[in-house]
Order: sequence, then structure tokens, then C-alpha cells
Amino acid sequence: MNRTVKMFLACVAFACISSTMVAQVSVIGELSQDREVRPGDSYEGVILVKNDTDEMQEAKVYQSDYAFHFSGTNSYGEPGTHPRSNARWISFSPQFLSLPPQSTAAVNYRVAVPRDSLGTLIGTYWSMLMVEGVPKGSLESSAPRADRKEMGIAQAIRYGIQIASTFSGTGTRNIKFIETKLVRKDADERALQIDIENTGEIGMRPDVYVELFDEAGLSRGRFYGIRLRLYPGTSVRQVIDLSSAPSGTFKALIVVDAGADEAFAAQYTLKL
Repeated sequence: MNRTVKMFLACVAFACISSTMVAQVSVIGELSQDREVRPGDSYEGVILVKNDTDEMQEAKVYQSDYAFHFSGTNSYGEPGTHPRSNARWISFSPQFLSLPPQSTAAVNYRVAVPRDSLGTLIGTYWSMLMVEGVPKGSLESSAPRADRKEMGIAQAIRYGIQIASTFSGTGTRNIKFIETKLVRKDADERALQIDIENTGEIGMRPDVYVELFDEAGLSRGRFYGIRLRLYPGTSVRQVIDLSSAPSGTFKALIVVDAGADEAFAAQYTLKL
């Protein structure tokens, strides 16, 4: 699953004892929490975790740094090690959940912004709270295990809740176009592949679109991508479907609308 969607589900394979059941828990609501802050601010939030089954389930909660690259690679580093991590500002409870059948439990978190950050911290800082189901029979599970020990492969589903703090009135927005190329699956399916990087200091979720102009300068259609989250120093790949565009040679204007009346553009010649 693409790492730039607001949530991600990762199947983690590991050796366990007696059981290969998947822990069926889910996170309710938005998987990204954004807040404008000032030095010394503090704020709180709640993450709701649901047991979707008719059996007792367990889940663990922990922190991780997070970064991503247009090539599809993701980085989940130790909390607080990324230069723009806010993990050390965050406290949360509980770290382990036991959920009765069809029940919901709350994970409470608090973000305490450093008081001495005035002038030293600029733009957006972020990290993740991870909620991961604990398979029955695993070493982390508190449920009784059978006496007979067997090795197997279990799957654990993880949810990553992105917690981002942006210092109000600070930082710049900037976009770099890394590479743009036309890709074809066949004669009828065409798409424009655009790799973009956030080289600014503020996180964004920009609108991205391509507008085609013919030789007379007339617009022949505007084609939209997906609004993907971009933190400073991260990059994403947009693949914008142009299958419905007419054939011919066009000037393609690529626009990344970063909000706050700021937009970035690049122009290419495309032969469709």
C-alpha cells in the first residue's frame, strides 16, 4: 500500500508459539493530527482503538519517526532521531490495551512544545504513534499459551497515526520537481509520472494537476492527481492518468498548489 496515504497497514512476519491468528483491531477516525503551535504550547488528543471481533484482543502502542521517498521506500526510525521529529514532545498512555469483544478503548496523548524553541525551531515537526495488534500466542500476548510449542508465522496489523506540529507564522514552502515522464501501459492508457520533493520547512498536502494546452494556446483539459502529504525533506510520486486526453503535441503545465496563496509550476512538452 502506498506510504503516502494517511494510514498504512504493514504485515509483520515473526516467529510465534501455537497461534497464527491475526489480531483484529482497528483505529477509528483520522490517521493524521495536525496542529499549529507556539513555543511553550501544550495540547492533547485521543486515539480510539476498536476490537472488531467477538474475542478478546490485545494491542500495543509505541512511537516511531517517519519519512518517505518517491521511490516507495519508507523509514521508521527510532523516535526522536530525525532532525524534524517531535517524538520527544509527546507522552501517551496506555502502552498496552486489552480489548473485550466489540469494545473501544482510548489512547490519550499530550504534546508539550519546548518553551526554548523560539527562533530555533521553524516550520513542521512530526512523528508517529503506532498501534499494533498483538497476535494470540505470541511472546507479547498476555493470553495463556498452549503447552505444545509450535513455530509459525503470524501477521500483525499496524496503524500509524501521524502527529504533526507546525510553528505558527514560521517557515517557507518550496517544491522541487525531481523527474517528470510520460508512461504508457498500452496505446490507450497513458499517465504522467511526476516525482516531487518538499524542499521547504512546512508540511503540506498540495493539490497537483496537469493542464494541457494545444498549439493555439487553448486548454484541452485539466487532470488531477491525489492529494498526498509532504513533510519537509520527503518526496512523493504522482501518477496522473491522461488516458482520456486527446492525441497530439501539447504544452503541459504542472501545478503544485501548496496553499496559503503559494503555487509552484513547471512546463513540459508532451506528445500523446
